[in-house]
Amino acid sequence: MILEGKVTFYKQLDHDDRKRFEDRIMRFMADVRITGVSTEVSDEDRLLVAASAVIPIFGFPQWQYRGLREVLLYPSAFNERYAVTGGGRNRLGQVGSGTMGGKMILSRPALLQGFSNETSKSHVGIHEFVHLLDKADGMVDGLPEALLERQYALPWMKLMQEKIKGIHAGKSDIDPYGGTEEAEFFPVVSEYFFKRPKLLKRKHPRLYAKLERIFRQDPAGFA
Repeated sequence: MILEGKVTFYKQLDHDDRKRFEDRIMRFMADVRITGVSTEVSDEDRLLVAASAVIPIFGFPQWQYRGLREVLLYPSAFNERYAVTGGGRNRLGQVGSGTMGGKMILSRPALLQGFSNETSKSHVGIHEFVHLLDKADGMVDGLPEALLERQYALPWMKLMQEKIKGIHAGKSDIDPYGGTEEAEFFPVVSEYFFKRPKLLKRKHPRLYAKLERIFRQDPAGFA
């Protein structure tokens, strides 16, 4: 079974939660097309895209990615014009806007690596779907107001700014890309939260606690 072999998050769930995860996967795949661009897309690829979508919303049983119609899988990194040839091909994922509205682009190799490299803190699929969660309140600003109760918004912003300063000072193991702006900090630490939860909890306990509240999940608590 692909989920059992490839998705660590799924493997750690009990029987009932596995069934719930599978149901969420099927619901996502029924609502969102997954299309290859100059690359073939397998059933495994589709399942891994769907798993990337379900993991961050698993604590919200009714959540749907409203407005997302299609995920495009590219054969490699791409540039700001969504091209896989020419210069500036440094993007592995992006939530589309303008004429690409309603679409998400993911580098297929990067997507697969996010599931195969269990020691890394990176996962492009989770990263881009967390951008959509952030965007649900109308703004991509690192403050997921659609998920976070109002009284916890200011403490989250303060902690986020503190951690970004730590990144800039070279005193953090969080990916430096998370220090570019608040809108990138949230998805970067979300990758860390779901990929290496026990390490994040040990090194950044307050940050882990905040993310646990945001996502209503405790991945470090898996057996």
